[in-house]
Amino acid sequence: MSKRILVIEDTEDNRQIIRDLLTSFDYELIEAVDGAEGVAMAQSHIPDLILMDIQLPVIDGYEATRRIRAVPELAQVPIIAVTSYALSGDEGKTRAAGCDGYIAKPFSPRQLLAKIREFLPDR
Repeated sequence: MSKRILVIEDTEDNRQIIRDLLTSFDYELIEAVDGAEGVAMAQSHIPDLILMDIQLPVIDGYEATRRIRAVPELAQVPIIAVTSYALSGDEGKTRAAGCDGYIAKPFSPRQLLAKIREFLPDR
């Protein structure tokens, strides 16, 4: 059974890169283009893992993460921040919001896949 990953990312090019990589490894992808849609998709699909952009329209990734963490069925779903925020302290901010992992953009496909496998090790 393939693992379901929710990608919350507003930039189509970034979604396409992630889509191409993860579907080649048989992950099932669900996509959202803003933070509010991401929260709704997480609640309706209960993914195995969430890739969360931080700079999102409607609500940012920090707030989307906090809202997802407040849903009991989603509290243990790993969330990896995938963000262009790469300044000192930014990783700490994502973890304080509830993210379990952090990858700075631009990322290599190998780096993203390795981070996902930390949380979904049976692949």
